Amino acid sequence: MILDYALKEIDLGRFDERIIDIYEDKELLDVQKNRYIKLLTEFKDLFGNCDINIFSSPGRTEICGNHTDHQNGMVLAGAINLDILSVVSKSDDGMISIITDGKKLNKIDINSLEKSESQAANSEAIIRGVVYRLKFLGYKIGGFNACITSDVLIGSGLSSSAAFENLVGIIISCLYNDGKIEPVELAKAGQYAEREYYGKPCGLMDQMASSIGGLVYIDFDGERASYNKIKLDLSKHNSCLCIVDTKASHEGLTNEYAAIPNEMSKIANHYGKPKLRDINEEVFYKDIITLREKYGDRAVLRAIHFFEENKRVCECVEKLQENNFIEFKSIVKSSGDSSFKYLQNVFSQHDINEQSMSIALFMTEKILGSHGVCRVHGGGFAGTIQAFVDEDYVQTYKQGIESVFGKGACLVLKIRKYGAMLVL
Repeated sequence: MILDYALKEIDLGRFDERIIDIYEDKELLDVQKNRYIKLLTEFKDLFGNCDINIFSSPGRTEICGNHTDHQNGMVLAGAINLDILSVVSKSDDGMISIITDGKKLNKIDINSLEKSESQAANSEAIIRGVVYRLKFLGYKIGGFNACITSDVLIGSGLSSSAAFENLVGIIISCLYNDGKIEPVELAKAGQYAEREYYGKPCGLMDQMASSIGGLVYIDFDGERASYNKIKLDLSKHNSCLCIVDTKASHEGLTNEYAAIPNEMSKIANHYGKPKLRDINEEVFYKDIITLREKYGDRAVLRAIHFFEENKRVCECVEKLQENNFIEFKSIVKSSGDSSFKYLQNVFSQHDINEQSMSIALFMTEKILGSHGVCRVHGGGFAGTIQAFVDEDYVQTYKQGIESVFGKGACLVLKIRKYGAMLVL
């Protein structure tokens, strides 16, 4: 599609239904149209009026299954209606050139995709890793020019990194592979890039939720992750999904995250297995005295969390399928309690004076009372908490929690049906 034509069609409202369908909220139509128009205009100023495509890749929210994916566990997660948006054109010079929210990234030469230690832990490492992995798997690759904007909060637990990884993947898929790379393959390429090139030992849940879209139950047992989409219309339950940004960033917390899978794996390795999913829970509890002495209490507690959390994921799916939303919320609250008490990922041990998530959880419970439930969200230690709030109580909650964390801290989100996608 020629850029000027796309600008005109969007401005005239001819893609309004498409935009509402993607972002799940009519009230966001003008905001999203302005984002699209602004980004198209920026691209035109930089690269001219050429043939373009528009791509969108969503952030994600984790509903249940906190830190289970890296142990081949189960999770319930969903794509959200915050995304990374990109206007893209093919290039024939073998270079990937990306401008993200006005910042020009270093160009990537598709003929030189080897891992570079000097470029670890940055966006260029992610791009290089995703493209390298897709090429290694036999897919066609090529250069492109892109302008990107994002409303997925960075460092907040909404998986801006997974959204970015899937964006790069879906661009390569659609521009050079007829859009035929499967969502799971895109997710795995993103995980590979984050682990091997960026240097963060992540699981696969973030990438899967962002690539697949909708509310999805994922079982990571075995070589190929299996998944099923779960129906959930929050409005039918008089409920809204709220995410509260505590304004504490995930930056600099890689070692805290790494300690969780490392400690869980130590327990699994004790039995000669790589992951907790592979060991017998009854044997684990029988050996708990020995395990405490050998690996310490925190590793044992984190293993306990894994076993119980895996059960909660199944219970959550069961209650949603039974349309029992009250019990579903009760399980979500139990998941949050377990993360706080046993997984211990609500605040960093290295900075005990920074406990914004603990404050957010307490204030949420105090404000909501019987009008909702809350839990730690995502990786933890900093970032966001999650709350399911009665629809008619959202403004009261929003006003109360923002009096502590500032205006705009409370985001009322929707589960969006689409994962990383070609929009136009």
